[in-house]
Amino acid sequence: MIFRRILLALMAASAFAAGAAVMVIALAFALYALVEPQLGRAGAAATVAATTAALIGLGGLFLALAGRRKPSKEPLSIAGSLLERALAFVRQKPILTASAAVGAGFMAVRNPKYLGAVLRAFLDGKPPTK
Repeated sequence: MIFRRILLALMAASAFAAGAAVMVIALAFALYALVEPQLGRAGAAATVAATTAALIGLGGLFLALAGRRKPSKEPLSIAGSLLERALAFVRQKPILTASAAVGAGFMAVRNPKYLGAVLRAFLDGKPPTK
């Protein structure tokens, strides 16, 4: 059941992507046909290329500006337990935390000995002081 839904979603996404590709090609050809009588073949091709480059640049600029987030003005609190501080850090810097988790996962997969050592260190706690 779930596999079928995933397959249908992938088919729908590929149909939309194919439709978008056909639309972009048709628009490029229409622009070429529109300016070809005035500018000639080379000028029309350059116009299509310049228009495409401008649209890609505007799209990239829009995505870059949309992806920027205002920095948090809330400072990291030092008070509280280790878990509270860790959760506050995760809330304030989710991308950094996710990147660190992926890196730790790759390190654990490549060398499980390190993962075992870290888990033993956290589970055993501090050694008793004499």
